[in-house]
Amino acid sequence: MSDQSSIQEVKRPERATADTVAKLAGVSRVAVSRAFNPHASLKKEKRELILKIAKDVGYTPDMAARALVTRRSHLVGVIVPDVCSPWESQEIDALTTALQAEGFATLLFKTRTDQSMDERLLTYMKGFNLDSIIAFAENVTPDTLAHSLGRAVPIYVSYSEDGSLPNQPKSTSVFDRLIVDQKNGIDQAVALMQAYGCKRFAYLGGTTTSLANTERERAFKCVMNERDLPEPLVLQGDYTYESALASTLDLFQVGEGVDGIFSANDVGAFGVIDALRFKLGLRVPEDVKVVGFDDIAQSGWLSYNLTTVKIDLEDRVRALVRLILRRLKDPNAPAMIETLQTRLIVRGTVGS
Repeated sequence: MSDQSSIQEVKRPERATADTVAKLAGVSRVAVSRAFNPHASLKKEKRELILKIAKDVGYTPDMAARALVTRRSHLVGVIVPDVCSPWESQEIDALTTALQAEGFATLLFKTRTDQSMDERLLTYMKGFNLDSIIAFAENVTPDTLAHSLGRAVPIYVSYSEDGSLPNQPKSTSVFDRLIVDQKNGIDQAVALMQAYGCKRFAYLGGTTTSLANTERERAFKCVMNERDLPEPLVLQGDYTYESALASTLDLFQVGEGVDGIFSANDVGAFGVIDALRFKLGLRVPEDVKVVGFDDIAQSGWLSYNLTTVKIDLEDRVRALVRLILRRLKDPNAPAMIETLQTRLIVRGTVGS
């Protein structure tokens, strides 16, 4: 007998079905389906038994078939402009973990460098029949997504006080939003810097296409005005360490310098601190006070010990998941909103 004949005679094992699991567990087929739905009512012991038997026989639910019946894909799309920077990577990790705990799988979509999306990718996205999509790229408009997603209502993170998406055409489509109140945390930061003697401030910006940066700069200038402080210098940046270091060197080597720098993100603040300490021979915080924004994990490292405005990542993710669940419960509801506050985390780059 040839090797080829031997291979042909080997029969593949039949795929286990829900009926297989139900028979072995002594339960109904409906109970098997409920066991794989974390929100379905089922006794703990029965769920554990069904899941154990399913694992033993190699059964997994056919999600495509389930989606046809329930009209739910259990897929959540996430649109991001970047996946490498510390804030984005930490948020994606936390969000994916939280969604998986709720029974969702996550599909990640990346924008172009200008935060727009390829039309082919939008068409591709529609084929997944997403339950929801979170757009961390504000330049992909709600109307654009509405034409590409069908029933899913997109979620945006807005940094404006009224929850709008500044510099974007008014949307005719329903979209949900998480509003991040930046002003309170920024006001706390400016108050602390002012209390330690800062009189000449600079704002180190982020990417010019980022609406979050636009609103952050606006809020910072508003706080400065309310506190009768002079208009801050605005330094060009793009959220990266390298641009922050270069802009800081230009500020002190070409310009007159300042005694307080507020960075649009923590990574930029790291570049500022290293430029001051290692390139310019200045002390932080004695000569120049530095504040960041985000409170990424690295901000607490002893080498930076950065005072920063915190967006609580756990609260932010929890709010996004609530929006998804609320929308799925009431698909035709008007726009839904969650609001998140910011606060100052005081470490060692303002006061000694």
